Amino acid sequence: MNQFNKILSALFLAVTLGSVVGCAATSQHQATGEYVDDAVITTKVKAALVNDPLTKAYEINVETFKSVVQLSGFVRSQDAANRAIQLARGVKGVVSVKNDMRLK
Repeated sequence: MNQFNKILSALFLAVTLGSVVGCAATSQHQATGEYVDDAVITTKVKAALVNDPLTKAYEINVETFKSVVQLSGFVRSQDAANRAIQLARGVKGVVSVKNDMRLK
């Protein structure tokens, strides 16, 4: 029975280590927690843009990777683009904002 316990313990350790390594973040991939955080940031930025009368962000796309927000799409004026950037920066957790928006 002692040999069986050793094998079972080794198997459990291998599975546990494999699970931990599988959830680790790399420079191009996010850990599960980071992905969830980025999804929350994206949702908050989109809500702020849609609720703002200047941006009315129906044509602004928002993507977040490792707390960096990228805004793309079309805006009616430079003021709208500037306001979108300002709103995105104001969301808690945003590290920086990349502007890829174009004027119509």
